[in-house]
Amino acid sequence: MDFKEVILSRRSVNFFDPEKDVPENLIREMTEMAANSPSSYNLQPWQLIILRDAEEKKKLQQLAFNQPKVSEAPVVFIVLADREGWKAGHPFAEKNFKEKCKEGSAAPDNYEIYIASCQKLYGEDVQKQQAFACKNAGFFAMSLMLAAKSLGVDTHPMDGFDHEGVRKAFRIPDNYWIPLLLAAGYFKSGQTLSPPKWRKTFEEISVRFD
Repeated sequence: MDFKEVILSRRSVNFFDPEKDVPENLIREMTEMAANSPSSYNLQPWQLIILRDAEEKKKLQQLAFNQPKVSEAPVVFIVLADREGWKAGHPFAEKNFKEKCKEGSAAPDNYEIYIASCQKLYGEDVQKQQAFACKNAGFFAMSLMLAAKSLGVDTHPMDGFDHEGVRKAFRIPDNYWIPLLLAAGYFKSGQTLSPPKWRKTFEEISVRFD
């Protein structure tokens, strides 16, 4: 598929074929494709909990308004947004600085400047930390959906779930926000795929506040 076909054919499907699995190599491929998403300072504050076990998916379904697709989809991703991904000492913030030094875009003696910049841009207050985490994880999640579609895999993002319940049930640390759950699999034949929903026009999207 070319990109236009991918983006126009991507749909949030409600019915997954529970008998048709998504192979591990496709899960890895779509994840690695999505990892090329842009992120603030290249900090990449996203991670995934990947659920394939029937009992774990059932547990999640009960915390997601009992939506059947959570159990029917062969794989469900819990998308995590790390609100502390900018902090000094964070393993990926530290790796990011080391990689910048390797590529020549930073010098080892600029570490304090790097951390101060991260603090000011992303960690100055709770609002900035939340925006940093969710904005970047959103880039990644959208890329993951498009990568899946390019490989023939259907998805459905969900924000209808008990956030704290999911956090507790899957022992997710407090530094993570959960922007969405993402079911992935193959549309179940015999079901009706709803027509595409309306979308804003160019004129409705383009605004000025002069």
